[in-house]
Amino acid sequence: MASYDYDLVVIGSGPAGQRAAIQASKLGRRVLVIERLNVVGGICINTGTIPSKTLREAVMHLSGYRERGIYGSSYTVKQHITMPDLHFRTDHVIRHEIDVTRHQIQRNRIDLAVATARFTDPHTVCLHDADGRGQRSVTAEKIVIATGTHATRDKKIPFDGQRILISDDILTLKDLPRTMAIVGAGVIGLEYATIFQALGVRVTVIDKRTHLLPFIDREITSHLAHQMQEHRATLRLGEEVQGLELTKDDKGEHVKISLASGKHIITDKALYSIGRTGATEGLGLDAAGIKPDDRGRLKINENLQTNVPHIYAVGDIIGFPSLASTSMEQGRLAACHAFNAPADCTPSLFPYGIYTIPEISTVGRNEEELTQDGVPYEIGKARYKEIARGQIIGDTSGFLKLIFHAETREILGVHIIGEGASELIHIGQAVMAFKGTIDYFVNTVFNYPTLAECYKTAAFDGINRLG
Repeated sequence: MASYDYDLVVIGSGPAGQRAAIQASKLGRRVLVIERLNVVGGICINTGTIPSKTLREAVMHLSGYRERGIYGSSYTVKQHITMPDLHFRTDHVIRHEIDVTRHQIQRNRIDLAVATARFTDPHTVCLHDADGRGQRSVTAEKIVIATGTHATRDKKIPFDGQRILISDDILTLKDLPRTMAIVGAGVIGLEYATIFQALGVRVTVIDKRTHLLPFIDREITSHLAHQMQEHRATLRLGEEVQGLELTKDDKGEHVKISLASGKHIITDKALYSIGRTGATEGLGLDAAGIKPDDRGRLKINENLQTNVPHIYAVGDIIGFPSLASTSMEQGRLAACHAFNAPADCTPSLFPYGIYTIPEISTVGRNEEELTQDGVPYEIGKARYKEIARGQIIGDTSGFLKLIFHAETREILGVHIIGEGASELIHIGQAVMAFKGTIDYFVNTVFNYPTLAECYKTAAFDGINRLG
């Protein structure tokens, strides 16, 4: 080990890389984090998770969206909401999270290099300073690749950052459009679609798939689609986009979207969100003996190792589910495995949080999966409108669904759509971790009035369905 400059080199300072570095440091290892940008935190803090969720919260507050169920659809906190209004809150949170991340790296005595990284052999990485003034090489016993992804672009599309956008461009928008089209109904596309919809923008969502978010319980996504349509969104599902172009007339500049079916959509702005590509270009992976797939993603085994055993890959670069929470855990597990530290993990209990409006969160299996596998199950459901807290906060459309084994009564899945879903899911997750049954919720007392009462109501509903 003494023959290497570091025990671990981590390429990328996003959630996955940061957690891998901190875990290795706590195991007494010498760690270097390489970050190509002048700010730490990766896409998550600077252009992805944190900005989009903060933007959502600013929209929810300024638009008065949460209160409209009580005060009416015309209610708003600020009459004319501008992009600078939304950026004010977003910029504040980004600055704070960058400072917190940098402080965590410092207090764990992790070296940080602002440079681009390139493999020269499986144990050596060449660092090119961000200012282009110099370079040096470092060697490491173990290496973690956590470079994340970037928005996929089509070279035929004339992206300009203001009319035809990728998700990163949202943070630099100068004005709110009256209409917007979202090409791609994935998580990112739907989150931004519902955010702009809450601001009164007429939104059109286009996707060649016939159902939203196929990995989510069908009843939940059907409810989301219904809520979006109730708020004047147009869903063009099963439609394929042939091209986007900028047009101009006496009313101004527009974007024209041509569909394979012959339809044309004219909109003020278009967000192109058809997925993300692994940020592996320039890494010199050939020198390390690693080959990415056609989307730049890296293949790993159950221990997060690439085909080169001492090189690990974590986070969005390995593909689904590409969530900050799962990426953090992958980083921790990779460091533990690299240095023979015990670590337990249950991927089947990873929760998914999707910050659309309304919010979605799930853990465990859904009805479609259980039906396909021939598992006998029953459901129990609680609607927010039946719960006092739901009435108090003005959310009468949300619901919580429990799925449990029809014979053993063990909880198999929890699926929630509505206010606070991503917080509420952790109650079900904890019970599932201990193989709890639906009877746990029947016998548990929850604070009143709270949304947590949905678990008890859903449990009674499920038991009644058993007859």
